[in-house]
Amino acid sequence: MTENLCFSNKIMLFFLMFFLLQNPKILLLDEATSALDAENEYLVQEALDRLMEGRTVLIIAHRLSTIKNANTVAVLDQGKIVECGKHKELLSKPDGLYRKLVDKQSFISA
Repeated sequence: MTENLCFSNKIMLFFLMFFLLQNPKILLLDEATSALDAENEYLVQEALDRLMEGRTVLIIAHRLSTIKNANTVAVLDQGKIVECGKHKELLSKPDGLYRKLVDKQSFISA
């Protein structure tokens, strides 16, 4: 199992780096880091933060650590945008869906 995960990490990292080397103006990442372990996700996120500066990046993610540095976060519920704002703004809403999701993921990973 560990060998398969390691192989998946390498494939995902390869494709992310391949697309970044294409120097796109717009990049769509759909669950791009979901198969990565926490360490590689962090490394990829650091690289994306630097390399995508000044570009448009649309990130679709269930793992909320992937989007915490986004300029704008749109929270979808049953296909509709129910919240929109910066990570810190959305966290400040105690009854907001984003806050509940962050709290739930933080509890699970603790």
